[in-house]
Amino acid sequence: MMPSGPRGGGAPKAVQGRITRISGPVVVAEGLGSAGLYDVVEVGEARLAGEIIRMDGRGATIQVYEDDTGMKPGEKVVSLGRPLSVSLGPGLIGTIYDGIQRPLERLKESSGSFIKSGLRGESLSTRRKWPFAPAIKPGDSIGPGTLLGTVRETELVEHRVFAPPRSPPCKASHVAPAGEYTVDDEIVETDSGLRLRLAQEWPVRQARPARRRLAPSEPLITGLRVIDVLFPLSKGGCAAVPGGFGTGKTMTQHAIAKFCDADIIVYVGCGERGNEMTDVLTEFPKLVDPRTGRSIMERTILIANTSNMPVAAREVSIYTGITLAEYYRDMGYDVAVMADSTSRWAEALRELSGRLEEMPAEEGFPAYLPTRLAEFYERGGRVETLAGEPGSISIIGAVSPPGGDFSEPVTQHTKRFIRCFWALDRDLANARHYPAISWIDSYSEYAEELREWWDRKDPGWKELRARTLELMKREQKLEQIVRLIGADALPDEQRLILVTAEMIKNGFLQQSSFDEVDKYCVPEKQLLILQTILEFHDLGEKALKQGVPLSDIIGLPSRERITRLKGEVPNDRIDEIRAAGRELGAAFGELGLKYEREDG
Repeated sequence: MMPSGPRGGGAPKAVQGRITRISGPVVVAEGLGSAGLYDVVEVGEARLAGEIIRMDGRGATIQVYEDDTGMKPGEKVVSLGRPLSVSLGPGLIGTIYDGIQRPLERLKESSGSFIKSGLRGESLSTRRKWPFAPAIKPGDSIGPGTLLGTVRETELVEHRVFAPPRSPPCKASHVAPAGEYTVDDEIVETDSGLRLRLAQEWPVRQARPARRRLAPSEPLITGLRVIDVLFPLSKGGCAAVPGGFGTGKTMTQHAIAKFCDADIIVYVGCGERGNEMTDVLTEFPKLVDPRTGRSIMERTILIANTSNMPVAAREVSIYTGITLAEYYRDMGYDVAVMADSTSRWAEALRELSGRLEEMPAEEGFPAYLPTRLAEFYERGGRVETLAGEPGSISIIGAVSPPGGDFSEPVTQHTKRFIRCFWALDRDLANARHYPAISWIDSYSEYAEELREWWDRKDPGWKELRARTLELMKREQKLEQIVRLIGADALPDEQRLILVTAEMIKNGFLQQSSFDEVDKYCVPEKQLLILQTILEFHDLGEKALKQGVPLSDIIGLPSRERITRLKGEVPNDRIDEIRAAGRELGAAFGELGLKYEREDG
């Protein structure tokens, strides 16, 4: 986390005070009357990073982002006169940060496995040189969002260097020639005296501006069939993944982060268990992007803020992640932010609120919880950037309701600000059905807006989706009857519904992240599998009317093959699914002829 603001504008005067009270990560200091709200401060002799969150007659209240064990009243506090900001520039991609943008891998080299309080590190390496290609020349006009040049950050990401959003209108008086530069090197000087570097800073609590909001028009393809076909999320949309312990929230987010078609992934591990973040940190560098064949880390930023880290850093890690996402959105990229989990973030708010002696609201959460959630999710969206290009941020936030109770405050307030709800079901998880997304409790309000995109793949997508959801709802009602009187008491038409629903569950909705073929499914394959299953249902209904016994329909070898298509047919051989559909039609034709001859 860079405590400094943009260089070249003059450093604000530091203000010094003294600690008068300490309550865990919350510190009260006197003598900071001329400091501003949300200013960055250095607390104590160890110069721990903190932020002023309240100013009143008793002094300045500060939340400390590092472990302040051993700190004593009377130690000095220095306000730097600038808001909490992140450093933005080449070198972000592939880096693992903590909640206040300290580079964990570089800190490990100097401090070992545990970060010492007060330890700092360069968020962006000031020694590494980047190949810069200018996009302007002396005399060109510069304003907010003007493209200054490009840097090849990774094989997958071209880093576009823009003039900061607050840049005043001016003209370039000097432009650095093509060559290699560090993030601290000045690449443009203007006639107004403004000097622009490869890197810039931005306050984490302030949304980066854009020209205007755009309507969602394209889905974020995740490769998970239950999401893409039944409950789609748009690029620039917001989704919640609520579920109790063990239902697969983190694994669902991992799968989306690995294989979704976003250009940039920002994964924020906010208050999660250390072993889960370890899985991310060790697994992601080994993964290969299915679209490009390159390492997924070449388009990923990881923010690791585990449950044993200071609670205040957990609170700010969400803002750090979304600010990095906005920076790449402004380059015209589609960014996906994984927040795991917003419940742990809300618990951090609750703990800090308690230490501030604020009046609690529902279940002890602060009254401003809905406002904070809204501020976070509203920073997502699809926009026209200051440079005039479309860019988007899709936010997928995991919610961990205690006991799986979706009526608790974080889940309920989150539903007010998102339009896609992927509810995880404990019964499905216990049955080892993953992803355990309930087709009864989940919903997506983006479906109608994404219909045009899906119609280009298959004009029957809307009907296909509606029929599937209706069939699964009918199956749920029939299961209640089966528990009472048994399946044999149902007529064959209703038993066929149960058979088809089971095929949809096993052959379409269930998907293994460990299956080399099935872990990622292209949209064309998704639609063909579902069409084939529903074709089986239609042919089965027709056969029943012709007098064919249900047992013969269930016993068709082609039926068993349909449920195995997901794992047997790779994404580049989907014609085999069409062939399986033709075999199915032929099998039903032979079955119908058999019983016609017998009747004759």
